[in-house]
Amino acid sequence: MNFDGGDSMTNVINYHSDYQNPLIDPLNKGLGAFQQALPAAEVKAHNWNLLREDLSLPTAVLYEERMTHNLQWMQQFVTEYGVKLAPHGKTTMAPKLFARQLAGGAWGITLATAHQTRVARQHGVQRVIMANQLVGKQNMAIISDLLADPSFAFCCLVDSADGVDQLGAFFQARKQQLHVLLELGPDGGRTGIRNPQQQEAVLAALARWPESLVLAGVEVYEGVLKEEADIRGFLQHAVACAKQLAKDGRFAARTAGSAAQPVILTGAGSAWYDVVAEEFAKTDIGLPLDVVLRPGCYLTHDVGIYRAAQAQIQTRNPIARKMRTELLPALQLWAYVQSIPETGKAIIALGKRDAAFDAGLPLPAAHYRPGSPAPTATPAHWQLTGMMDQHAYLQITEGDNIKVGDMIGFDISHPCLTFDKWRQIAVLDPRHQVVDVIQTFF
Repeated sequence: MNFDGGDSMTNVINYHSDYQNPLIDPLNKGLGAFQQALPAAEVKAHNWNLLREDLSLPTAVLYEERMTHNLQWMQQFVTEYGVKLAPHGKTTMAPKLFARQLAGGAWGITLATAHQTRVARQHGVQRVIMANQLVGKQNMAIISDLLADPSFAFCCLVDSADGVDQLGAFFQARKQQLHVLLELGPDGGRTGIRNPQQQEAVLAALARWPESLVLAGVEVYEGVLKEEADIRGFLQHAVACAKQLAKDGRFAARTAGSAAQPVILTGAGSAWYDVVAEEFAKTDIGLPLDVVLRPGCYLTHDVGIYRAAQAQIQTRNPIARKMRTELLPALQLWAYVQSIPETGKAIIALGKRDAAFDAGLPLPAAHYRPGSPAPTATPAHWQLTGMMDQHAYLQITEGDNIKVGDMIGFDISHPCLTFDKWRQIAVLDPRHQVVDVIQTFF
């Protein structure tokens, strides 16, 4: 399948029949006491409400209105720049959310592994950038099986001659053609070509496999750098590389019949996507070009590292300022107060098995006593001071209005590591009614 820039709706096909109405499993945490597997389509009819204690806490929840806002915000942003969006699916690994992103205008989905790619394809995703190297026999076999369907478009990264030769031999033996992106990397960073000698070695290796490997474009991940000036210099190097490769005819094999398939120039995590858009959007390499941004955390956002990054974007980027709105945190964890064993400390039934803790502990945001009219904001002095596997220490003050059985809603930092602790996540409307359940596949 060509990586052309067609209507995004053509990137979603009907789910495979086994996945069209997935079953919600009562043995997974966070939903409640139902006895048999439940079709996801029937969830709304059960009339579950978080505040009515219809869910078993701790639970992770997504807020429908906020996700919708975030989807529209990011799509408007990329549209302003005339670039395309392939959100990184590893953040959620939730195919139902992939489908929403694609239906909302995304060009494709980014993933990190062969397994993730298989999950996405099984759920109907037709265009994938695997922003990683494809290494190992079984991982190659997974992709090879998916490429047997000509409607599936896929590319992965290469940064070494050894990796290119392994891919070339494998896919040539299977009489298949694999599209690859040349990955550039900064010194001290992660993967990626560091210098001209490495690049020439990779290009020479690609030339050895003209029937099985096609150079489809150039890829970077700028998030390993911390300073804006360094990031802009790195991105400008990627633009210069793409221009030179085009001038040298390295993308010539991308021509199919009379139509040239666009070359791909792609970068952008969730912290610097605006800078990538600015540096890449007006690139002219003399060939059709798709500039593709890959942020993943915008869908749910957070109140930690990505709120801080977004605040910088809102300050430095004219398009973000013009939009006059911001991304909203759409993922929360709710848990009970289970013990108040001493003055100044409440124990919350929430732990490292439930929440990310690598980028800061969850932040108490909402307090609800079952039977009361509505949640209220938590006092400013309430904060978590530590977490164990299933317990969290909440710092309180003597005389605070808090009791065993109260419900506390926590905002989080780093949605990726929170998502992978949940297999089923309830989606709530503004009245805290459950309107859907999404499933994750980690």
